[in-house]
Amino acid sequence: MNNTSKITEELLPYEKFEKYGAASLTNAELLAIIIRTGTKDHDSVELGRQILTLGNDCGQVNGLLALQQLSLNQLMKIKGIGKVKAIRLKCVTEFSKRIAMESYKTGIRIDMPSTIANYYMEQLRHLEVEQVILVMTDSKNQFLRDCILSSGTVNMSLISPREIFITALKMQAVHILLVHNHPSGDPTPSKDDIEITKRIHEASQIMNITLVDHIIIGDNTYMSLKELRYF
Repeated sequence: MNNTSKITEELLPYEKFEKYGAASLTNAELLAIIIRTGTKDHDSVELGRQILTLGNDCGQVNGLLALQQLSLNQLMKIKGIGKVKAIRLKCVTEFSKRIAMESYKTGIRIDMPSTIANYYMEQLRHLEVEQVILVMTDSKNQFLRDCILSSGTVNMSLISPREIFITALKMQAVHILLVHNHPSGDPTPSKDDIEITKRIHEASQIMNITLVDHIIIGDNTYMSLKELRYF
């Protein structure tokens, strides 16, 4: 293949986009536009296919989903994907995650576990470590802020109720809600999850700050300890 035909081939995803729109592009072609250039042996679309294959090799049926988990070093193992392209790919996946969260933000209701789960699902479901988030609202259940209480802990038992209520009091929160993920993908609450939730609920009654729920995020699924009647 001569250089002219190769350049033309690499421009095809752009031309397809201009003529038919982004929805007409395959996943490999979308990735080709993001990484922009290929190598002398593989055009950008072929590199896109290799990225998707790498995702499949990591256990994801849809290779795109694995981009959340693939590290820079893993991406850079593909010939033609250097540090700049790998960083660009990771930034795009982070951007897509934030877009997904924003799309749910307007409909979020702290008293409806499904809306909370939808909002935090993309942030938490791909993590390989456990992360615990404290969500705080005012007397009208208006969102005040959220904060990460811990990241990388092995279980909820390491979370301090004292830390939770110090943070809530600083924000003048009236209601609080806990969200954390299970890296295994199974949101079934553990014994530690249940015990610490009961302790926090008891403390919340003394502090006059309502614990609305504790939601555990799995792989595209969740469980609410309030709905399960653990407190």
